[in-house]
Amino acid sequence: MAKQKPKSRAAAKTAALKKSPARKKLKARALPAAKPRPRPKQRVAISHHREEDFKADGLRTYAQYRDLGIADATGGLAQAHVIRLIGPCNPAEVSKLHFHDVEFQMVYVLKGWVKTYMEGQGETLMKEGSAWTQPPRIKHLIMDYSDDVELLEVILPAEFKTVELAV
Repeated sequence: MAKQKPKSRAAAKTAALKKSPARKKLKARALPAAKPRPRPKQRVAISHHREEDFKADGLRTYAQYRDLGIADATGGLAQAHVIRLIGPCNPAEVSKLHFHDVEFQMVYVLKGWVKTYMEGQGETLMKEGSAWTQPPRIKHLIMDYSDDVELLEVILPAEFKTVELAV
């Protein structure tokens, strides 16, 4: 029979620990099971077009927002609104590079047109029927828009931070 080499004390302890029931407990503590985030309870939201629902109390002074009730109905999971940009466009006011700290953002042009700049995409003219997503924290700005532009915007989560960047 072959003679085994004597193990160092450290090697012997490691081997003993691998076989030990305490090892299983350490593993279980080190890798806790991921718990899914509880989703807020949701309800039906219905919004009918009414001119008086367009408010100038949103993110931008050159825009009116019509809240569609999605934030309340989803417990803050998402937000949706119609944005009406006030013409004529003043590039000095609207062309400010910024990003939104969001998980998802999608815009659809309901009427008119808007010219945007998005980091990595460049300038794009979006017309009635155009839609686009803006990945989280993508730097972007509005360059120009028609006097009659209206946009549908969907954002997750409902509450988010907008960061304007110095150029």
